[in-house]
Amino acid sequence: MAEKIDVTAVDAVDLVRYAGLWYEIGRLPLLQEPTDGADVTAEYTLQDDGTVRVDNRSFDGDARPRQAVGIARATGGAFSRLKVSFLPQALRWIPFTEGDYWVLKIDPDYTVALVGTPDRKHLWLLSRAPRLSGEVESEFLMEAQRQGFDLSGWIHTLQTGGRVTDDMVE
Repeated sequence: MAEKIDVTAVDAVDLVRYAGLWYEIGRLPLLQEPTDGADVTAEYTLQDDGTVRVDNRSFDGDARPRQAVGIARATGGAFSRLKVSFLPQALRWIPFTEGDYWVLKIDPDYTVALVGTPDRKHLWLLSRAPRLSGEVESEFLMEAQRQGFDLSGWIHTLQTGGRVTDDMVE
């Protein structure tokens, strides 16, 4: 039996370059995200206090727009390991309500990123474009497998080119 390696984040992430809109290419199943969701996006905005605003949007299986807004904060100077909370601001003091968000692989141009959790339960493949070549997707998913992620439940996110806009969620 092969020895399982530790989950490792990249050495450093430039949050200014990482900020902006990402499309979810695929993920491991999440309780709070329907398996039949479509046009899933995440937009990251660097805040003046050094935190990152996380704005996740999608259409659920009934084509209803959904939005979840949270805050991420770096747990070290390299910005490749973040803690994210989607609780309302007044409740963020409650312990154990933040999730790990580690950047496991990112291309040099910041156009594709693999993000996961150190317990290997959550994994996302993100791209600046709604579609990604099979070759690039395979390269990033091979890194996930190398780090011990079980991809048997992998969900390819339907990206139709549509997006949940501000007027749909306000």
